Amino acid sequence: MARGRMGFWQRFAAVIVRPVMIMWTRRTWRGAEHIPATGPVIIVANHLSHADPLVASHFIYSAAERWPQFLAKASLFSAPVIGPLLKRVRQIPVYRNSTDAAKALEAAVTAVKSGDLVIIYPEGTTTREPDLWPMRGRTGVARLALATGAPVVPMVMWGPQHIFDPRTHKFSVRPRRPVTVVAGPPMDLSRWTGVPPTAATLNELTDEIMLRLRDMLAEIRGEAAPPLWSPTRAESKKETR
Repeated sequence: MARGRMGFWQRFAAVIVRPVMIMWTRRTWRGAEHIPATGPVIIVANHLSHADPLVASHFIYSAAERWPQFLAKASLFSAPVIGPLLKRVRQIPVYRNSTDAAKALEAAVTAVKSGDLVIIYPEGTTTREPDLWPMRGRTGVARLALATGAPVVPMVMWGPQHIFDPRTHKFSVRPRRPVTVVAGPPMDLSRWTGVPPTAATLNELTDEIMLRLRDMLAEIRGEAAPPLWSPTRAESKKETR
């Protein structure tokens, strides 16, 4: 959804959130030109912190002039105040470990095919990698890409962990926290066009996306990228809580 097509509640949310983010962060933004101004697009992003959606929304809304739709935990939609607002601003609930789990993908496919911009965190949760590198992703992002054929734009962030660090659970309200957001050119996924969504295909496509995010983050951090990290079984269980 382009900003010009937004309704009252989207504009209301922007009026509330944007000034806060301007004061709270010191921004380095690059690559907004890679995000189509109109039409369907899937943004795939690394997930460092619970502050990521605020940082990402600010970039998408202010730099790319689009309205973002996130896949968010269903429990948030039943929370006081924020739950009703999430529904009104057209975010997408994710029902984990339930018979309704497929509804999130169906809703995301519908949104993308309607011409909207959908942001998905392929890891499904904040990374458990100790140094906050991307970990191996889940295949929902591959299913969404194959089902829609929409452009897949990689986007990486570094800095939201200074607002909320998931490793220490420390939250900071100090203003002017430095955050970097970089969007890259749409990924060339043409070799998967028309390929059946087998487990092997979905895993291969997901790894391709996660490796792109990892390498883009390495450029921001100025460090050598490690191999894709896989959580242990115990850590995977934590992700679903």
